[in-house]
Amino acid sequence: MKNILLPTDFSDNAWNAIFTALKMFETSECNFVLLNSYEPKISNLLGNKSKERLGVIYDSLYKNSKMQLGKTLHYLQKNHARDNHDFEIESVSNNMENAVKQMVVEKKIDLIIMGTKGATGAKEVFMGSNTVRVIKKVRTCPILAVPGEYDFKALKKVVFPTDFSHNYGKTELRQLLDLVGHWKAEILILQVAQEQKPSESQKQQMKTLSRCLKSVYHSYHTIEMKNNVAEATTKFAADNRADLIALIHYPHTFMEKLTREPVIRKMGFHSKIPLLVLPDI
Repeated sequence: MKNILLPTDFSDNAWNAIFTALKMFETSECNFVLLNSYEPKISNLLGNKSKERLGVIYDSLYKNSKMQLGKTLHYLQKNHARDNHDFEIESVSNNMENAVKQMVVEKKIDLIIMGTKGATGAKEVFMGSNTVRVIKKVRTCPILAVPGEYDFKALKKVVFPTDFSHNYGKTELRQLLDLVGHWKAEILILQVAQEQKPSESQKQQMKTLSRCLKSVYHSYHTIEMKNNVAEATTKFAADNRADLIALIHYPHTFMEKLTREPVIRKMGFHSKIPLLVLPDI
């Protein structure tokens, strides 16, 4: 049975991520952990607040969190009950990224699925987004970031960008292999190239990757980077009608090195399809 964590702030984006999880793993045995974290506003903690007053604030936040989680659980059990799906709720007094990190360990989480929303202009780069903070903080568990407007139907094509500079193993690719195998989907391995000819080392890593992916259908593609890696990848995904972008969250990834851009963050906000971030195990 898979343990899947569903962080929620009860927003439309969070609900969409929950529905995506239910559809994506409709026929799988899953235990879904609904997580809400809460923190009092800084303004409520400043000034001459008594310990009793702070206690009231925390108690109020806790009760509201439990109430909203209870409503969510009731709705899911009433409208989306399946014999192969279990639900539980967790309310944690902490920021989202630390609460998620705690749950990953305590609940032995296999996958985190949470919603995100895209930036609509140059001034709207949501540095404070819960999703991006979790992606940066939680480096031991796969994270599926689901755009708020995305309507999941099926998983047929997955884009996997890489520069073939790292060793690949089935452990770090396990969640991707499980998902692709379950849906009998295709992996489009994408090299966003600055140099047209791969080095001998890259060729060797291509062979290693092919061995890891031998159980699923996959193909290799190379495109020239015109603007930046994130845009090139998302355009390729759109042109090929992909349903998901998957990448491994290596420290100082090749994309960051090539373009000096925070690729995880940009994809997380601008991709119109879900982004699966795999940990570097």
